[in-house]
Amino acid sequence: MNKEIFNLPNCLTMTRILAAPFVVFLLYLEMWFQFRIGSYCAFGVYFLACMTDYFDGRIARSQNIITTLGKFLDPLADKLLIGSVFIMLVRLGPEWKVPAWIVIIIICRELAVTGMRAIAAEMGQVVAADKYGKAKTLAQSLAGGFLIFHYPLWGWDPRPIGQGLLWLALVLTVFSGGNYLYNFYKKWLKSTEN
Repeated sequence: MNKEIFNLPNCLTMTRILAAPFVVFLLYLEMWFQFRIGSYCAFGVYFLACMTDYFDGRIARSQNIITTLGKFLDPLADKLLIGSVFIMLVRLGPEWKVPAWIVIIIICRELAVTGMRAIAAEMGQVVAADKYGKAKTLAQSLAGGFLIFHYPLWGWDPRPIGQGLLWLALVLTVFSGGNYLYNFYKKWLKSTEN
């Protein structure tokens, strides 16, 4: 049992969960003290945490150690990290140009899909991320990274890219959430008919 819990992919996923409070703390340093290095450090931690999302799945597939716990923890880690970052970006104020209503839609979608996954688990099904969910996570991760970085560097302003990616993430968030719920509803109808 311990081998299933503490395999390398699951440990990488858990580091992503643990990274969320560090990123939030560093962004609070930015907010309280106008500490520009706080944003850069937050970006560094966030970037490394996002990289674990790529490597945990790749290692799990290549070594054939895909576990039920991993399928549950991986999307949870993404939601905690990205949700925390987007909430902090709203909290940092209008200068960061992250509308609260977009973050509310993103978080509501994540809660709805998590609830659907819990119901599916009760029915003995594990709902893994599909290609639309993965595209949504990638768009959200990239948007978060560009928006955390925030400050122009050598005359280059990352905010317009981050804002464009945020709008793309919003579209993918709504579409992929609807797709998950629709597919789950079809399976649920079939199971009640049998």
